[in-house]
Amino acid sequence: MNWPAISFDWNHVRAFLATAEEGSFSGAARALNSTQPTIGRQISALEEILGVTLFERSVRGLDITESGSDLLDHVKAMAEAATLISMVADGKSQSVTGDVFVTATDLASAAILPELLAPLRKTAPGVRVHLVCSSDLRNLAKREADIAIRHVRPDQPDLIARHIGDFRANLYAATSYLDRAGRPRTPLDLADHAFVGGTNPEHLVATYADMGIPVRPESFVMSTDSGVVAWELVKFGYGIAMQPEVLGEAAPGVEKVFPDFPSVQFPIWLVTHRELKTNRRIRLVFDLLARGLAEKVSAVSSGSSIQG
Repeated sequence: MNWPAISFDWNHVRAFLATAEEGSFSGAARALNSTQPTIGRQISALEEILGVTLFERSVRGLDITESGSDLLDHVKAMAEAATLISMVADGKSQSVTGDVFVTATDLASAAILPELLAPLRKTAPGVRVHLVCSSDLRNLAKREADIAIRHVRPDQPDLIARHIGDFRANLYAATSYLDRAGRPRTPLDLADHAFVGGTNPEHLVATYADMGIPVRPESFVMSTDSGVVAWELVKFGYGIAMQPEVLGEAAPGVEKVFPDFPSVQFPIWLVTHRELKTNRRIRLVFDLLARGLAEKVSAVSSGSSIQG
């Protein structure tokens, strides 16, 4: 959607962003230390200025509209950029120090986060990031981490969760494996191929069966509980595996098994504590990750290059 060049009140934008993130006027009012009627008036004023409806009011509460969703992506980027610009301008980013614990899968920690966190060394060299490689949803609730990258939305009420977007996954194998084992033409041809999987092959058999791919437990010639190890096994030529396109499309010597096979989408959630609102170093890392992950999602969705 092309938004007109309109001058509007930044407070209205903040009210919109808080309402979208909190899911209600009352939640936005608490987040902004305002009142529910004020938030409602600010949203209405923004809708009138833009000439669109941002939220549908119903008995269930508020539902963001398509126009609202379109605007939300731009507003998030504006808010993150404004925070960073403000901190850099007055030197606060350089003065922010301390530890921030980030938890993600071992594959994301090894293949994606080094690139996304690199700018932090320049903007806030005093911030020390600790990567906790785990898929355990309890990390934040147990205060083992400050920020989590997860594929499911947590249900703990004291956490802030932002849906960054959706990554895609597909079947990949090393060119060396496909040269040796043959290139399947249909999913049914995969019955005789080797696969790389996790430590629960029965679960993977059911998952692949739902996709029309006939595999058996014995099809998994190599299994591991590590995403990094699984990816290395695929690249080495042990067999086929479902892998993120953000990695598969950039890896030399690896190719998609079926060029036209439908991708599997999996959501990316960035999760943190309510402390985000008061802790500058957590806010800095959170915004950096949000922006970097959103760019990765956008790059893969548009089919453009995903390498740094």
